[in-house]
Amino acid sequence: MEVDHMSPRLRAFLSEPIGEKDVCWVDGVSHELAINLVTKGFNKAYILLGQFLLMHKNQVEFQKWLICCCGATECEAQQSSNCLKEWCACFL
Repeated sequence: MEVDHMSPRLRAFLSEPIGEKDVCWVDGVSHELAINLVTKGFNKAYILLGQFLLMHKNQVEFQKWLICCCGATECEAQQSSNCLKEWCACFL
């Protein structure tokens, strides 16, 4: 992905290792979605990344899961899965 087409939030997320960042750092995760994720035990970005990896980096499946199980909008699901995919491309 070209740096020009990245949101500032995505650029910030990709600028360093995931560490102990809260889940709200993931591009596409709104305040409401973050609350839903934390309630389900996904309080850290690396835990959400783990779910993405468990789904074999399948963006469609991950988006369906985010929408059905966590109440994400389609836009949030797409942005979040893209953010995690890009992070994997940079760091894995």
